[in-house]
Amino acid sequence: MSTIRRQSIISSLVIYLGFAVGMLNVYFFTKEGLFTTEQYGLTQVFIAVSLMMQALAALGMPSFIYKFYPYYHHHLPERKNDMLSLSLLVGLAGFLLVALGGWFFKDLVIRKYSANAPQLVNYYFWIFPMGMGLTVYAILEAYAQSLRKPILTNFLREVQWRLWTTVLIVLFVFNVITDFGLFLKLYVFGYPLIAVTLILYLIAKGKFHLHFSISKLTRRLKGKIISFCLFVYSGMLVFTLAGVFDTIVIASVLENGLEQAAIFTLAQTLTSIIQAPQRGVVAASIAHLSQAWKDKDLTTLQRIYQRSSINLLLFAAGIFAVIALNYTEAVYTLKLKPEYALGFSAFLFMGLTRVVDLGTGLNAQIIGTSNYWKFELISGVILLIFTLPLTYILAKQYGIIGPAIATLASVSLYNLIRLAFLYHKFKLQPFTIASIYTALLAGGCYLLCYLAFRDLHGFAGLMIRSTVFILLYGGSVMYFKLSPDLQPVWRSIKKRLGR
Repeated sequence: MSTIRRQSIISSLVIYLGFAVGMLNVYFFTKEGLFTTEQYGLTQVFIAVSLMMQALAALGMPSFIYKFYPYYHHHLPERKNDMLSLSLLVGLAGFLLVALGGWFFKDLVIRKYSANAPQLVNYYFWIFPMGMGLTVYAILEAYAQSLRKPILTNFLREVQWRLWTTVLIVLFVFNVITDFGLFLKLYVFGYPLIAVTLILYLIAKGKFHLHFSISKLTRRLKGKIISFCLFVYSGMLVFTLAGVFDTIVIASVLENGLEQAAIFTLAQTLTSIIQAPQRGVVAASIAHLSQAWKDKDLTTLQRIYQRSSINLLLFAAGIFAVIALNYTEAVYTLKLKPEYALGFSAFLFMGLTRVVDLGTGLNAQIIGTSNYWKFELISGVILLIFTLPLTYILAKQYGIIGPAIATLASVSLYNLIRLAFLYHKFKLQPFTIASIYTALLAGGCYLLCYLAFRDLHGFAGLMIRSTVFILLYGGSVMYFKLSPDLQPVWRSIKKRLGR
């Protein structure tokens, strides 16, 4: 666990550095006088569509790498390992099919978005370089994480990509980039850039080997690989579609779609801060989960499951409460466009969604690396069947708050199904009494700080509310020893400080 703990902590710090850069970008995107609300909304729709392209094009290759890497690593020498070349070829072929489909259905997209999101139509084909870069990077990321390089991959995805956007924003503000059209055309190359960076790193470390002869291991496992990829691909496809469908629907069906998408996306971006620790824990744990299943080590699986659950719940509940305490006040204090304050209600529902998702631990990763990976498709189909119509109906009826409600209901059901499955099959479950204490503690500290400082405004209000909550919540978590991983970290910090 110490390796997972160390890599999780460092990865989470890297991810939060990325979010700090990202929030600076969001500040410039949403501040009065720089970008229009529609322009910011367009950049976020581009991200949503490129994620959908990646899910379609990758054809399950990242999951193939996560699942089968231990076997390829054990049975094949590095230079005879055809896993990476096979994955890249399949992913690029998949993207070619996606690009052909995008060109074929361009008239349908134009009809659907021309009224509420005309700028999306104007720059439609510029989404494709972004989608291709993300597809290649997702495959390389899975390979690097299987090599146990989660810190690097998190840096590239979370920090370098956002720094590219920061550079473009600075150039735009100082009129080096003279119009938004040029800004957007350069913006889409952020993902291809991090893919190239990762390739160069793997080459420098002697880990990038393209072997185009099909190995005996691939021939022997061919049936299992194809079956696995088909099921996992379908599951990931429906999960990704469920994740980006809300932004796409808002841009399509609501009046002033890009403006509404921008307000919704700001709330969504802030909820992604809550999710940041999950990315670090997943990146650090995935190789260990694959190895534990290979070794049939249920004890290790249970330990990772429970530790991930309480650690992620502690962080998620605390971060959610801090942002909720300051959301509306921050919009006015930082002089963002006033309409962004309208996203607070959507943030509450999406924030609770993240707390639920993180608090249930690594159930998706545990199932995905097991021999019961087909269940990911079943639960994903249930999620999709429930999410898509509910999102569309509630968006039309309640505006941007509708998709947030739909997401909370869908993700809660999705996690409940997976919890029940893991307990039924393996008697694995993520909760302890500390889970209940954490929820009560976060709620109590939030209520106390809200009542005590609700009339305090400006930067002083933001700082005092946040500081008091962190001291109350963090101090109580340490005092009651709610996580077995926090005490070793605290002792290590004190040792380094010479105390």
